[in-house]
Amino acid sequence: MPSFTTQRPVPFTAEQMYALVADVETYPEFLPLCERLTVTRREQQGDTEILDAAMGIGYLTFRETFSTRVTLRPADNAIDVTYLDGPFSILDNRWRFIPSDTGSTVDFFINYEFKSVMLGLLMGAMFDTAFRRFAEAFEDRARVVYGSPQGGAQNPAA
Repeated sequence: MPSFTTQRPVPFTAEQMYALVADVETYPEFLPLCERLTVTRREQQGDTEILDAAMGIGYLTFRETFSTRVTLRPADNAIDVTYLDGPFSILDNRWRFIPSDTGSTVDFFINYEFKSVMLGLLMGAMFDTAFRRFAEAFEDRARVVYGSPQGGAQNPAA
């Protein structure tokens, strides 16, 4: 079963990076393969927010939609994604944002398996490449949203 994990140091705060990943509705603007994303349910449970989202992905002539449950825990700088429905048999995704002296470290993990062996053969390498670019795509997005970190970390609400 394919999986990918990375820990990527970035020059932005853990809170800034958490805010970017938590803002799922903007994913189609910058995330590889993501063509659309719709939040279908939103629920607050204390400090935790739970979203159900449908993501449309595409590459060349391939189009697919899958649904996930996104658990946002801002106090822990943690985001967990569990699979609900679509072309996967397994999809488990975790984000952690760890403060550091120079910004933060983005800890990204994803584990997935397609229901169809044929789909896995057709799409597996492309998905692996896209997942490897996710952390980089969020860092690039941080530069667009927050500007250059050289002048110091900016307030994510700015």
